[in-house]
Amino acid sequence: MKNISALIAGAVALLGVGAAGYWLGTRTLPAPTPETTAITAKAEPKILYYRNAMGLSDTSPVPKKDAMGMDYVPVFEGGEGASDGKQTASSFDTSGGSGQVILGIEKVQKLGVRSEAAILRMLDKTIRAVGRIEIDERRTYTVAPKFEGWVERLYVNTSGQSVSKGQPLFDVYSPELISAQREYAIATQGETSLQNADDDARNSMKQLAAASLARLRNWDIADDQIKQLANGEAKRSLTFYAPVSGIVLEKKAVQGMRFMPGEMLYQIADLSSVWLVAEVAEQDIGSVKAGSVAQVNIAAYPDKHFDGKVDFIYPTLNTATRTVQVRVELANPKGLLKPAMFANVELAISHGGKVLTVPVSAVIDSGTRQVVLVQLAQGRFEPRTVKLGSRSENYVEVLEGIAEGEQVVTSANFLIDAESNLKAALIGMGGHAQPVGSAPPATPSQSQHKGH
Repeated sequence: MKNISALIAGAVALLGVGAAGYWLGTRTLPAPTPETTAITAKAEPKILYYRNAMGLSDTSPVPKKDAMGMDYVPVFEGGEGASDGKQTASSFDTSGGSGQVILGIEKVQKLGVRSEAAILRMLDKTIRAVGRIEIDERRTYTVAPKFEGWVERLYVNTSGQSVSKGQPLFDVYSPELISAQREYAIATQGETSLQNADDDARNSMKQLAAASLARLRNWDIADDQIKQLANGEAKRSLTFYAPVSGIVLEKKAVQGMRFMPGEMLYQIADLSSVWLVAEVAEQDIGSVKAGSVAQVNIAAYPDKHFDGKVDFIYPTLNTATRTVQVRVELANPKGLLKPAMFANVELAISHGGKVLTVPVSAVIDSGTRQVVLVQLAQGRFEPRTVKLGSRSENYVEVLEGIAEGEQVVTSANFLIDAESNLKAALIGMGGHAQPVGSAPPATPSQSQHKGH
């Protein structure tokens, strides 16, 4: 009985001690205050978005994994870019919506960032194209008698042979030509013998002589041959001469053959000047003008170059190659340029006066807009949307977005983009940072869709 009483007394004592401890605990702990609540909230910073762990510019408003299965890294408010709360080497100064990108000096040196000032310069451009040498159509001549006859003798009997102006080509016999020669000889002799006759007779004979002379000249009979006919020195055959100096492109005349009026017997081309017909790409044809200087290189003469000028731009487009033919006139005094040779041509294009330019490497082109990074100070960069104009090989004209003298990043700009999540900085720029007429910045959700 005594043992039971002792156990009950011990239990009551323990309950009393527990109640007293609880009462003391509630009295010593202070009630939560606004200060303690703020400290607790500050310990858990707000997540702005999630970025690609490999440094790519793709972002996501919700947790996700990349193609390799790696989790996206959360980016916290205040520049904390990792879950451990440590400050990353890259952060964004979005105060006031400036959208600036801030990199540590060590990171700038590691990336090898270089910049160049936007300045005014002459924006010259070189258009390169391929083409072929062709005969100048204006220097091609055809020898085709205007009467019927037979070829009696050939003086030039091979194609490709060089001939000089006035050199004999072939002799022909034509009964029709002999009849015309005799008619003219009789008319001129009769005109001389009728000097003392009445006016009607003299006029009739003069008209006959003039008609015979016109007929011979229409047949391309030379004046010295006509003079021989007037003196009574008519010949059975007539010699045809080369009208120009050049190369015999085609010879159809065969000794003893019969030819009809207008039939082509020889074709001669003067190759002292030739054409280069170049195939210029559709996107470049707007810059090519008549008179533009051209420099031509031929594989057969690697140590030589030939200068010419654009003579004509053809009005049609080749739908298969999307090119337009451009004709360049070239002097060929030594005959080095031969028809059908392939050639490379460079067309120097000038866009007039000086314009504001930046290096081509400074432009980050997303496909919908173009952005350059302007270096405001050491390690501080600001993305600017720009409007571009004409281009050369190394520089591009800037119409809007930056001013003369501002430093733009020319190397490592894509690395800065990857290191600092440039898209987030562009989002922080806000609508007021966009030039008039430019596209609005992409949102993180849009970046997510674009990454997929």
